[in-house]
Amino acid sequence: MDGKRVAIIGGGAAGCFCSIELKRLLPSAAVTVFEAQNRALAKVAVTGGGRCNLTNTFAAIRKLSDAYPRGDRLMHRALCAFSNEDAMSWFRRHGVGLVVQEDQCVFPASQDAMQIVNTLLSLMRASDVRLLCNKRIDDIRPLMDEYDAVLVASGGAGVRMLSALDIRIENLVPSLFSFNLSADGIRELAGAVVQNCNVCIPGTSFRSSGPLLVTDWGMSGPSILKLSSYAARYLAERQYVTDISVNWTGESDTSVVQGMVRCLLSDNPRKLLSSSHPQFVSTRLWHYLLSKYEFREDIRCSELGSKGINRLCTLLSDDVYQVKGKNRFKDEFVTCGGVSLKDINISTMECRKYPGLYFAGEVLDVDAITGGFNLQAAWSTGYVAAHSIANRLTNNK
Repeated sequence: MDGKRVAIIGGGAAGCFCSIELKRLLPSAAVTVFEAQNRALAKVAVTGGGRCNLTNTFAAIRKLSDAYPRGDRLMHRALCAFSNEDAMSWFRRHGVGLVVQEDQCVFPASQDAMQIVNTLLSLMRASDVRLLCNKRIDDIRPLMDEYDAVLVASGGAGVRMLSALDIRIENLVPSLFSFNLSADGIRELAGAVVQNCNVCIPGTSFRSSGPLLVTDWGMSGPSILKLSSYAARYLAERQYVTDISVNWTGESDTSVVQGMVRCLLSDNPRKLLSSSHPQFVSTRLWHYLLSKYEFREDIRCSELGSKGINRLCTLLSDDVYQVKGKNRFKDEFVTCGGVSLKDINISTMECRKYPGLYFAGEVLDVDAITGGFNLQAAWSTGYVAAHSIANRLTNNK
């Protein structure tokens, strides 16, 4: 075992976590982390709005593909090895208090992402991990010759260094972004939030639910970000031009929406429709929607006939907008695509064609919706890679 050397390319969440776990398993191994930027864990420092949404309870996830549109099979195995509960226990064990929000997102109690960054860097120093910043790797082959094992954990940008190898790469496209809307009056309502919406791309199976935020460029919020993740490739192929349908009620059953509308009208027969908005939309949004669907300003609830009722149901449950472009969601950019899982042993993170070469984190064709799931993928795949590398080096004395 003496003299075994491991190179980790990428000083992000997956690479740093793997280095710590690997040194715990093999204290005598020489582990070097190569980071292209001038500091490690820069992306972790800004995630969750600078608070670091480090994992999720998964309580609201019915099936794993709801959280991981790409890579759910790999993540099933990785989570069996190192689950979200394991991640929470690991951080608590290293002095990080945690809080769970109502939306099941997990943050450090300090609400400071730098606590996570400093914890990982401190553990790397204590474990004698060598961290080399401003060290960009353009060709991985020399490292594969020089080191006993190599882990690539450099995010989507890491695929460039693999160009000389026979490894399949799934096309890289953005994921987790907000939508630009064509010159639409709703943008004048920037800041309006509806807490429970259903959003879909008409004519496809892509749909999501959750809060929706109106912005001065279009729409954002969890429902939009999830939809952008589910439809990442579809949207890229169409150059981010598509229709989306918003169901402001959050109810997928049309009969329930119809009942909701009829109750609204029957409870307020003498009132103007404009002053009788449902509780889940603001007055400003309600006025905008009524104008968009050409309801008279002076019409009373009792005056709506069957056609007016149908139009009101459409307004609430199938409100269509045209997307023309995307906006990155803050600094929490995520890439769809990367090293094809067909070339990876998903139980070990080792490359099938190149023994001793491993992958973890976002360089893999694995990505998730917003809510801490992407960082959990980094912890889990980094953990599996560390144990697989340790096993390889132990057995190849």
